[in-house]
Amino acid sequence: MQDICFSPAQTLRCPGGRVLDLRHPRVMGILNLTPDSFYAGSRVASETELLRRAEAMLTAGAAVLDLGGYSSRPGAEDISIDEEKYRLLPALEAVRRAFPEAFLSVDTFRAEVAVEAVAAGADILNDISGGTLDAEMLPTAGRLGVPYILMHLRGTPQTMTRQTHYEDDLVLELIRYFRDKLATLRTHGVTDVVLDPGFGFAKTPAQSHELLRRLPELHLLQLPILAGLSRKSMVYKPLGLQPEAALAGTIALNTLALRGGARLLRVHDVAEAVQTIQLVSNTFLPTPTPISP
Repeated sequence: MQDICFSPAQTLRCPGGRVLDLRHPRVMGILNLTPDSFYAGSRVASETELLRRAEAMLTAGAAVLDLGGYSSRPGAEDISIDEEKYRLLPALEAVRRAFPEAFLSVDTFRAEVAVEAVAAGADILNDISGGTLDAEMLPTAGRLGVPYILMHLRGTPQTMTRQTHYEDDLVLELIRYFRDKLATLRTHGVTDVVLDPGFGFAKTPAQSHELLRRLPELHLLQLPILAGLSRKSMVYKPLGLQPEAALAGTIALNTLALRGGARLLRVHDVAEAVQTIQLVSNTFLPTPTPISP
């Protein structure tokens, strides 16, 4: 895999004038507020446990905490907006109170949830659907004025495993998808965008591995890339394992993602991802110059 030379300035402007610097790879810690996440070890059952886990992730070096109340695993239950808000908003408010300086991302594809989440303290919208599951999501992102994570997805979490056939080249399809979505986002005034290729979303494990191998091709779009590989089927299925045993494989694939230019690693295991970044950075990645005040 060819190593990537990073552009000099890639930052996300968040509410309150805070800036998330992505010129150097960072870690996004996953806080699942769902009872049916594919990885049981990531589920949070109480506010006390939530805050303990959030503190542990931040202490271990997470730059962002990503909170979600809608499970996007294959075949997940399609819950109501009210149920998603019930799971998400009190937790988000609690984390914001406890950690006022933390960067908080909300994992939702619903505009109504996004509006209330930003009001409750979210800094970033992480939309697995790229606006395909709610026509109001992209205009809403523009009105809210927060950074937006744009993921590639076909179908829904309930149908995506049946939508893995691509008539054209897989990476070319993603580039076209991102190009069109970015044009729409810009018409709504959204300029701070992170691209998420959607590993495992409407993609077989083999397709996800191809996408990982060809990750450098997405730098044609000149935007930071998020890699969400943590304990997914592309990690554990080729090894004949289950998610609980997929940490070592996750570290290996995160290393490849970093070599391919990923700027955000979305993970369940923050300390290990931070260590991975440190070692890969020491060996392969240039040191970014400080941001001018």
